[in-house]
Amino acid sequence: MGNAEGGDLTATRNTVQQRIIGEQLRALGNHPTVEEVYAAVREVRPSVSKATVYRVLQKMADTGDALRVPVAGGAEHFDHRADPHSHVVCMVCGHVDDIEASCLEGIDWNAVQSATGYVIAQQEMQFNGICPACAARAQEEGNPAATGKPSDNEG
Repeated sequence: MGNAEGGDLTATRNTVQQRIIGEQLRALGNHPTVEEVYAAVREVRPSVSKATVYRVLQKMADTGDALRVPVAGGAEHFDHRADPHSHVVCMVCGHVDDIEASCLEGIDWNAVQSATGYVIAQQEMQFNGICPACAARAQEEGNPAATGKPSDNEG
């Protein structure tokens, strides 16, 4: 009676927490970090710990319900979209955006297999660059190298 009920309560609490964390990940929709999901979850359910948010996001990624988006030198981001698509990551601020599969239609996956000997089962492609906001800020500050455009001195 006592243990079974305690187990049921724990399972119910975990299910509710998982649902809330998943809802907040989808609601944010901007490839948030654990910190950002945690902040959103705390507004709905203050009793949920950061460790729980981390565990649930990792589990969602492991089961294919979310994607991990690694950002070099920054915190790992998570994507509520688990369908095939790629990402572009800003090397300045770490912002992540989706790239639809249609943008990559010209890639010859058979050529990739032939060149490497691998049987390609799936692809995860990430582009790194400078987002429009950081490029605009760099241009305002007179830093053409950070805009991706040649300076007036280059020829």
